[in-house]
Amino acid sequence: MARPISTSSRSARRARTPRSVPFAIRSIRRGRLVGLKPTIGEISTEGVVPLSRTFDHLGPFAATVADVTIVYRVVSGLTRPAPLSDKGGAHPNRSGADLTRSAKLGIPRGYLTDLLDADVRARFDDAVAALRSAGARITDVTITSAAMTLAVYIHIHSSEGATYHASTLDTHADRYTPVVRRRLELGRYVLAQDYVRAMNGRDVLRREVDAALDEVDALILPTLPIPAPPTGAESVMVNGNNEPVRALLLRETQLFNVTGHPAISLPCGLTSAGLPCGLQLVGLRNQTEALLSVAAGVEQLVRVA
Repeated sequence: MARPISTSSRSARRARTPRSVPFAIRSIRRGRLVGLKPTIGEISTEGVVPLSRTFDHLGPFAATVADVTIVYRVVSGLTRPAPLSDKGGAHPNRSGADLTRSAKLGIPRGYLTDLLDADVRARFDDAVAALRSAGARITDVTITSAAMTLAVYIHIHSSEGATYHASTLDTHADRYTPVVRRRLELGRYVLAQDYVRAMNGRDVLRREVDAALDEVDALILPTLPIPAPPTGAESVMVNGNNEPVRALLLRETQLFNVTGHPAISLPCGLTSAGLPCGLQLVGLRNQTEALLSVAAGVEQLVRVA
């Protein structure tokens, strides 16, 4: 493949080419597919080899919001929409588009939106303009500590990964790819005090995302800051600067894996080179159904050729 599908879950994503299979389920730690990351813990990770027990989520992806909603309800044990708070939810007499026209969406300015490929920014701006034209209220919100997400993630993720894989690293290190082995071995050098600081940082980030969502029905931002890079690329040019690929591929989604908030990615158009761009919506914890309702409306209003 000339372009990687994502930083993880590639087998499932390869299978979910148009009409090859109706849906797939993947482990999510971080287009033209719809992908859902429910609130952490909503779908059991039993049977999944963990990378980080604190961060690992399971979620479906498929062709439409309706399809991922069906799979989400089945695998999470729901047979009907869960009760929702006053922030939003399923309204039997209103379509998703109607809900979105009255929704208030927040763009997290700063770290999450200040480093975007020009085409990605253009498609995001187009989507925001379409939603505004339909009547959605869109405002800026602040997540002050978002820039510390990477440090929090690395200390927790690498420590937990090294702990789980300790015995096999000792006896079968050669069976890991060099990149994965280096990441896991790095975790052996995380001090307990650094792990605790990172967990405290996670609490700070969670509170800040909660506070941002107190002002709006959902956050809206790109899913990735760049189109899919060439396979094997370690860096790409963004706005005239050479940036590391891996950090970019995690930049927009990593925060919500750390905090456990539900998030969904929708297609929102193509770059000038014909590569897909994604639009991400993030909702309140334990309000995945409310997020799906908003996403269904966004899907109808942000038309993709």
